[in-house]
Amino acid sequence: MFEIHANSRANIKNDVLSGITVALALVPEAVAFAFVAGVDPLVGLYAAFMVGLITAAIGGRPGMISGATGALAVVMVALVADHGVEYLFATVVLMGIIQITAGVLRLGKFIRMVPYPVMLGFVNGLAIVIFLAQLQNFQMPSVDGSSTWMTGGGLWILLGLVGLTMAIIHFLPRFTKAIPSSLAAIIIVSGLVIGFDIDVRTVGDIASIAGGFPEFNIPSVPFSIDTFWIILPYAVILAAIGLIESLLTMTLIDELTETRGQGNRECIGQGSANIVTGFFGGMGGCAMIGQSMININSGGRGRLSGISAALFLLAFILFASSLIEMIPLAALVGVMFIVVIGTFEWSSFRILSKIPNADAFVLILVSAVTVATDLAVAVVVGVIVSALVFAWQTAKRMEADTLINASGSKIYNLHGPLFFGSIHCFKGLFDPRNDPDDVVVDFANTRVYDHSGLEAIDNLAERYSNAGKTLHIRHLSKECRLLLANAGNLVEVNVIEDPDYHVADNRLG
Repeated sequence: MFEIHANSRANIKNDVLSGITVALALVPEAVAFAFVAGVDPLVGLYAAFMVGLITAAIGGRPGMISGATGALAVVMVALVADHGVEYLFATVVLMGIIQITAGVLRLGKFIRMVPYPVMLGFVNGLAIVIFLAQLQNFQMPSVDGSSTWMTGGGLWILLGLVGLTMAIIHFLPRFTKAIPSSLAAIIIVSGLVIGFDIDVRTVGDIASIAGGFPEFNIPSVPFSIDTFWIILPYAVILAAIGLIESLLTMTLIDELTETRGQGNRECIGQGSANIVTGFFGGMGGCAMIGQSMININSGGRGRLSGISAALFLLAFILFASSLIEMIPLAALVGVMFIVVIGTFEWSSFRILSKIPNADAFVLILVSAVTVATDLAVAVVVGVIVSALVFAWQTAKRMEADTLINASGSKIYNLHGPLFFGSIHCFKGLFDPRNDPDDVVVDFANTRVYDHSGLEAIDNLAERYSNAGKTLHIRHLSKECRLLLANAGNLVEVNVIEDPDYHVADNRLG
């Protein structure tokens, strides 16, 4: 009993301390994404608080952190620019409804269709995106509104503080794990900057995070069909991006923690969070892989870590904004650089020459598209390319062994799947003009997967009929025979030991 309670107390301490670290890292990210979306910084902070709190409490992946993200912000900016922030709130509510619907329909399971090379590309591309996002902290705004790279002493001070932060995070766990190394690094570097009055940019230089408790507010938009058609396309896109990013982040954390989250429950949790956020003036959100990695690496494993992060963030907004605004950005940049190093799959360089060329191409493609566009587009592109490659390779497996039996009939023993991709190979196996008058096609070792395959069989029957020859089809499924029956007496269906399977049956592998 004592050991169980001790472990429980240790988990609570780890979750709470990790929550503080994550909350500190959430502040500049939420503010930055709010600027990207063209809304007030508090809109991003409120989203980080509410989405983080609700998904941590009822979502399908303990330890995963959610909040305002850049992938969603880049979609929101056009809506806000054209119609205003109230339309954004209405869109976020509809986005949440769509996500809950996806969870109720149990669509979360389809994340298992994402191939491993796509997952690697997603992780690597996201690490690059996180890295590139930190580079803006090495730029200084000019008088004309543009930005220029830092030079001279200011740059070296910034690099030194970033390096010190990374060194503390890396080496401190060798001496003690009583406090998360990321939190310790932020506190130490902030103390040095404040104590020695070092002139560097702080969180307060980005924007003020002071504010009150979010208030309930029904979006001030016309409740009409025109409004619905305006927000629907954005809501669908945001819901898809949010679910893809959340479910892939969940899969990554599953691998790191050797546990398994619940995809459909996460869909419902994300949707519920976004509905509430839309009614309380937040910009909506989804899972954040960077902050989730900080949480996991800091020892946060339970739901309390995400709940603590959200509550500490709210406390910062309500009571401690002046203190948080004193934190140097260099410390937070150092934390995110450690996240980049830990997120990037460095082993992918080693395996590129050892995996099939198609998989290597998909890995690089997904990484590039992630950097160039966004995560959801990259994953969709990767899955489509992987599916096409698989279909092409599988299509080449359609083969046939032929023999002439004692009665002079030619028998084709087929091997391989018959579907839309293998139809061309299937047609090339037969020679109606030169074959004997009696031909037998045996489907015992072949499975017909779709309607295209059925049509190919029907066309084959017509070819032999037009050549004045008799075609026998053996071991064909009942579905195929029903379709071919429409050809009347042109085809003689002679089924022997008809296998019991169903074409395109979702119940089968």
